[in-house]
Amino acid sequence: MPSQIIINSNPREIRVALMENNQLVELFIEHKAKKGIVGNVYKGVVTKILPGMQVAFVNVGLEKAGFLYVGDIDVIDLLDYEADDEESDSINAAGNTPDEERGPRGIDRGIPIQDLLHEGQEIMVQVAKNPLGTKGARITSFVTLPGRYMVYMPTVNQVSVSRRIEDEEERERLKGIVAEIGRPGEGYIVRTAGQGRHGKDFEPDIRFLHGQWDMLGTRFDDSQAPALLYEDLNLIARSIRDIFTENVDRLVIDSKTDYEKCIEFCSTYLPHIVDKIELHKEAVPIFDHHGLEIEINRALGRKIWLKSGGFITIDQTEALTAVDVNTGKFVGHTDPEETILKTNLEAVKEIVYQLRLRNIGGIIIVDFIDMSKEESKETVWNSLQQELKNDRSRTNILKISDLGLVEMTRKRVRGSLSQILSDPCPYCEGKGHIKSPATVCYEIIRALQRIGANNIHKKKLAIEVHPAVYDLLFEEESAFLEELENMYHLEFQVKVNPKLHQEQYYITT
Repeated sequence: MPSQIIINSNPREIRVALMENNQLVELFIEHKAKKGIVGNVYKGVVTKILPGMQVAFVNVGLEKAGFLYVGDIDVIDLLDYEADDEESDSINAAGNTPDEERGPRGIDRGIPIQDLLHEGQEIMVQVAKNPLGTKGARITSFVTLPGRYMVYMPTVNQVSVSRRIEDEEERERLKGIVAEIGRPGEGYIVRTAGQGRHGKDFEPDIRFLHGQWDMLGTRFDDSQAPALLYEDLNLIARSIRDIFTENVDRLVIDSKTDYEKCIEFCSTYLPHIVDKIELHKEAVPIFDHHGLEIEINRALGRKIWLKSGGFITIDQTEALTAVDVNTGKFVGHTDPEETILKTNLEAVKEIVYQLRLRNIGGIIIVDFIDMSKEESKETVWNSLQQELKNDRSRTNILKISDLGLVEMTRKRVRGSLSQILSDPCPYCEGKGHIKSPATVCYEIIRALQRIGANNIHKKKLAIEVHPAVYDLLFEEESAFLEELENMYHLEFQVKVNPKLHQEQYYITT
């Protein structure tokens, strides 16, 4: 599958687009003023411990304290630092082996967090997830340093291979190579890009990563907490490291300065891809030249039409993302089950594409059109599994339920595309809807009835409303307003204020 990386870089932001078969499949955006911090390593200070939730908050110098769960604490490293050798060895012998795909995070050793940390303690932590909304960054004390062909885990004694490398012989061969050239007692994960590589290909990575870890140890000893010890590469360099695989034919960038930096970076670390880097010289902006701006705007929409005439809708909430599949204009020919199956299968491809493009993570619920045949459900579920193999983010899906729902999770590290490019509507405050003029109109009438019932003397009232509510009051409710005036001995003066929110109104005497 031929791919290319298109990079738009300017003093304000960097946008990196991954294209497969001339179609935008992934988009990464980094604003210079709001750089992501995933991968950064800090020397932090524990500020609060919550035994009831088994979490700690760590000040790493950011606006909000980092969130450290007990399963993300490197027990061995802490005890080595604070306990004697005999106790450390006993803990090490009882330690669990981390899952190959999850890495060392999320391990429950049964040791309460209050026995591992105390307020005021200084620890080395790495950001695992960017701050999202009101939540601070999720952090871990398991430091992982990514290279081109491998990920180095200095505090974990394990050698493993990316789950995307499925051939068992190749997996064993790679494990043997890394075990031979790596440091004893430390951890390494061979990345997908390492498939087919030999020992000499991994050696530069290992030397570089070992040097980074040694440097972190020195900086930790010399720094005063909170302090930034290591900052991950910028978006352009990370993209070259992480997504410039053998399937990528070329990288095109529109900034001459960043183009020269790319050439310098790759000449040092990845000389075999230097010839694939190009400078965009066209007068037309690079994203317009490749038709990407249209795709980005489309990715912010709620409804996505399918070629058959069906459509899917995507609704993101704080807790989960709901995807609904509809037949829309597609009515099929004779067999309703065939029509439904075809729509669901077409939706599967679009759903996976949108999940990648929009970088939707967390819990995802897909509501497929109900299928009566078990074979149809199995076909759709297998198709979904197959399509997700192209997704670099880790996913987990459950079987289709009797209600036609699929529950799945997708690893979330950074914010979704809508979170990066959009703000909640200040008018509806993120609800996605507002009260209609009729609803507001009836609220006003009820408020006038309450005022009238509590007053026995004639009273003049000034009512200030939005123009849409004003029109409705006088077009449809003018007779009722007169009736209220006579019934409660009131006198109304209605004023228009276009600056008011449609739901707002003021009643004053």
